[in-house]
Amino acid sequence: MENKLLSLVLLSYYSGERITIAYNKIKTLLDKEKIPFELIVMDDGSKDNSYQIALELEKNEPNVKAYQLSKNYTSHYSIFAGLSLCSGACAMPMVDDEQQPYSTIIEMYRLWEKGAKVIIPHRVTRDDSWTSRFFSETYYKIMNSLSEVQFPVGGADLYFIDREIIDILVTKIHPIKTSSITEVLRLGFEPVFLPYDRPLGLNKGKSRWSFKKKVNLAKDTFFSSSTFPIRLILNLGLFFSFFSFLLICFYIYIYFWGDNAFWNNTLPGWTSLVVFISFFSGLILFSLGILAEYIWRIYEEVKGRPGFIVKKK
Repeated sequence: MENKLLSLVLLSYYSGERITIAYNKIKTLLDKEKIPFELIVMDDGSKDNSYQIALELEKNEPNVKAYQLSKNYTSHYSIFAGLSLCSGACAMPMVDDEQQPYSTIIEMYRLWEKGAKVIIPHRVTRDDSWTSRFFSETYYKIMNSLSEVQFPVGGADLYFIDREIIDILVTKIHPIKTSSITEVLRLGFEPVFLPYDRPLGLNKGKSRWSFKKKVNLAKDTFFSSSTFPIRLILNLGLFFSFFSFLLICFYIYIYFWGDNAFWNNTLPGWTSLVVFISFFSGLILFSLGILAEYIWRIYEEVKGRPGFIVKKK
């Protein structure tokens, strides 16, 4: 019998009762559409009773599996962990705050049945503050301009993928200093983009996705998908080398053939030296910082440490 099972990886972090609420709503929708599914609750090191609630749900529902990571790795590592444990013919990571309508799961499943292997849901409207929208839109514009992947308008965090893609992510991609959505987009399977309007959702309190986590994710996504900083350093080096060569030729000309009356027979003194030394020192430090980011990522990769650890039950 052909495998039609959909694996939903629920990303849990201090989720509490939202796990049960999410499961009941999803079950009602998918049972009505006769879509077989399993729910993998991937607890990302919560310190409350979220994992215990997931274990209790696992006891009562045969299509629920609960796992917990050894610590808080953040959501993209949790996604990799969930995909490594799923058994469906297709899979989708999801969150518990309902900011992506659950009805889109059905739409994406039908697109998958028609042959689509990668479906990317993306927000076209969002009920966020103007500052959040501004930084989000700016970030994705920068990524699309400077990186090797192209995000949809409004950005995307989640996706619906075929078993072929799941196996590639699990066996071929080392989940260190990267994001799963970046790796999915880089594979080149001609993704189908599904726009949706994002409601406010259930999570109306303070976001657990802190500013520090957002910055780290932005850095990992950028440096794992863009060679622009390295090319920038190379181009700046070539430009200033050429500029310095012209400057040397210019001063040689002044020294030997310049008109003393016009040039006042005086070359720039300590002020110009301080300006040039400060500028190029800053440029060198900036370049070394960019190189250090890449070298650090290489170092983390070659150590061969696991990107995540799933605790035994």
